[in-house]
Amino acid sequence: MPLKPIERILISNDDGIDAPGLQVLEAAAQALADEVWVVAPDHDQSGISHALSLHSPLRVTPRGARRYSVSGTPGDCVMMAVHALMPAPPQLVLSGINQGANLGVETVFSGTVGAAMAALLLGLPAIALSQAFSRRDAVRWDTAQALAGPTLQRLWAAGWAASACLNVNFPDVPAEQAGPLQVTRQGRGRIDGVNISPRTDLREQAYYWLNIRRSDQPDAEDSETRILATGGISVTPLHFERTEERARTQLRERLG
Repeated sequence: MPLKPIERILISNDDGIDAPGLQVLEAAAQALADEVWVVAPDHDQSGISHALSLHSPLRVTPRGARRYSVSGTPGDCVMMAVHALMPAPPQLVLSGINQGANLGVETVFSGTVGAAMAALLLGLPAIALSQAFSRRDAVRWDTAQALAGPTLQRLWAAGWAASACLNVNFPDVPAEQAGPLQVTRQGRGRIDGVNISPRTDLREQAYYWLNIRRSDQPDAEDSETRILATGGISVTPLHFERTEERARTQLRERLG
């Protein structure tokens, strides 16, 4: 299937404008579009989800040709890029490549997915991309570098419904061992809670660290978690509709 021409691509993320995954994604985007714009947070915004900064001003700092950092969330970055910084809207918005997989319930909290959802809100095609890892000091960016370009080309050529953005996860294996791209469902994922660690600072004031707790969970055979665990590349269409139909039916019956 021939590639549709792309004049402008917008890239954002939640790991910050200096993150290595953003550099990998920027290189892949350069092969697809005439113009690549980067508008990303000026610091790590992991876990910020779809948040928009409605009660604080945003500072924008030029970081080179068609590159800007923003003192806000990934969602802020997409809004600023489309409504204030770019001369015309992008044909495609890319978010990532995140350091760590975004699977199952975790996609609700992910700032990487949040940027793609912000683009979806604006009616723009968007893809969030993440690279799974087992050790934080040994992320396989070479795998993401090898797989990102071909994956984006296939998805862009195929097209998808305007009601969804796409969530892509690359496996924690060498690129030559990665399985094929597979269309998956969100599933449950690996998140099973949040740990809170109380600490005391040098002024003897209390503070707290929050950390997501993960473990293997039962999940559907076609879930992104299961496919990623077998070395495949997962792509899940996501949308805003989150109504739980069984609970809705149950409540209607009970409430009359």
